[in-house]
Amino acid sequence: MLLTTLYIIGITAEAMTGALAAGKHHMDWFGVMLVASATAIGGGTVRDVLLGHYPLGWVANPQYLAITCFAGILTTWIAPQVVRFHKVFVLLDSLGLIVFSVIGCRVAMDMGLSPLICIVAAVVTGVFGGLLRDMICRRPPLVLHKELYASVAFMAGGMYYALMHFAVPELIATVSTLVVGFSIRVAAVQFGWSLPVFRFDEVEQAEEKLEPKA
Repeated sequence: MLLTTLYIIGITAEAMTGALAAGKHHMDWFGVMLVASATAIGGGTVRDVLLGHYPLGWVANPQYLAITCFAGILTTWIAPQVVRFHKVFVLLDSLGLIVFSVIGCRVAMDMGLSPLICIVAAVVTGVFGGLLRDMICRRPPLVLHKELYASVAFMAGGMYYALMHFAVPELIATVSTLVVGFSIRVAAVQFGWSLPVFRFDEVEQAEEKLEPKA
């Protein structure tokens, strides 16, 4: 019940942020619903397809698809208020990331998959919605360029799997992972924590080779 409630809150918030991205690209209502749904439930869809987990989550529970579409259209009416409460949505996005990661790990564990695949499933569930949003909107994937995001999903999946592996009660494992993961993500946003960035400019390298030596 706890994860289900948080999941609904998470997909609603993600759908609204996806709708804002669609609005910045002047999409029609269908485009808004598409981007909103891809952002909110795309990660779980990609996970289920990769793992062969059928029916897909939103096919088994069509109300989730309805919620994301409604949230997307609602955003077209209240966009200024959504932007005004941007910090709230950052918090909800952070919470949603951990919830999605835990659910993704749980699905893979229920399928009897290896620890690595369970953690990968957590990352895919938590991150791929944002990747799909950015691909549709033709912009660089924000989840790979900004503060700790995919790495937080990886950590959350690993922590949840480890706690469950050592027979920690599921409720305690879930709440512990939510608290730790959420705290790290919020701290990363607050203090700008990020992984080392790899920079390689092929054009500059080529120009340096063409420069005459003294």
